[in-house]
Amino acid sequence: MDNFCWLYEKPTCQGRIKAQPEHFVVKENLGFDFAGQGEHFMVKIRKTGENTKYVVNELAKACGVKSRDVSWAGLKDRHAVTEQWLSVHLPGKPDPDLTQFVAEHPGIEVLETTRHDKKLRPGDLIGNWFQLRLLELDKPDELTAKLEQVKCHGVPNYYGEQRFGHNGNNVVKARSWGNNEFRVRDKSKRSFYLSAARSWLFNMVLSARIEQGNVHSLMLGDSLQNTGEDNGFLAETLSPELQTSIDEGRVNITAPLVGDNALPTQADAEAFELAVIEQEPLLLKLIRDNRMRHERRPLLLKPQEMEWQFDGDDLVLDFSLPAGCFATSVVRELIIEREDDDHANFNQ
Repeated sequence: MDNFCWLYEKPTCQGRIKAQPEHFVVKENLGFDFAGQGEHFMVKIRKTGENTKYVVNELAKACGVKSRDVSWAGLKDRHAVTEQWLSVHLPGKPDPDLTQFVAEHPGIEVLETTRHDKKLRPGDLIGNWFQLRLLELDKPDELTAKLEQVKCHGVPNYYGEQRFGHNGNNVVKARSWGNNEFRVRDKSKRSFYLSAARSWLFNMVLSARIEQGNVHSLMLGDSLQNTGEDNGFLAETLSPELQTSIDEGRVNITAPLVGDNALPTQADAEAFELAVIEQEPLLLKLIRDNRMRHERRPLLLKPQEMEWQFDGDDLVLDFSLPAGCFATSVVRELIIEREDDDHANFNQ
């Protein structure tokens, strides 16, 4: 991530992140209610130190179904305490007794169960709530101003380290695949490498805009989105009214999640984006060969419900983020993780 620019300059405060799973708490927000009946058994779990797919496999065994019959809205970090819903397809069957399942897995708790008429699918959530404890800060007095900046103006909406794998290995593999050095048949690996390729290009464009000082400023031909909406529209003129809407957070400037079709941007914005993404020809070739659909993502991310308090040299930080956004991108603007923290791993 050191390849990418900071919005408020690189932090000077160092600290520890995820010293314990309890220092990184995540609670899922689906944004809808369950029907209370249906062929899908819904299970709300709290897991500590386990990844979602492991829990899915173990829950499937406990319910007497295949792993493919258990689904989720979002994968959650292993090195954390996380709460999320899982759905188990059990048509015509009673709710299973999960007592033994809980007894055999001390890192997993069942918080609630119900029924629903539809399975959960990846992306079926509106966001997540986080509570982080950042430990042993060497310059806590310098954080208050940064925290206020982040609360008021947001952070770069970067994809976090975990998207790129250990030491960026997913991006390295994606380049090699794009160079026809090997074939990837495994479905999950294909997804990892393609996601890493598009995420890397997005981060490059975002970083370049920060570097040139125009992350908040409208460029002619920018692709824009009204806040809370996915449909885009073009900046056909550099109108003061449109810039005001951006400044006030009602309109977002976006950057590309590159696909095999042409960029939707025009004029200056299109030239800018092309100049950046064409620095990675192998990643572009891979994306186009796999016929991925072009999408857009806002440049900036503004945490909601953001609160904090200091506890000696520790910081306890609460905030909510939309689905697909990374808490590590918020932390990155605040502190530098100590290099000796080999236990703090965002890559799984």
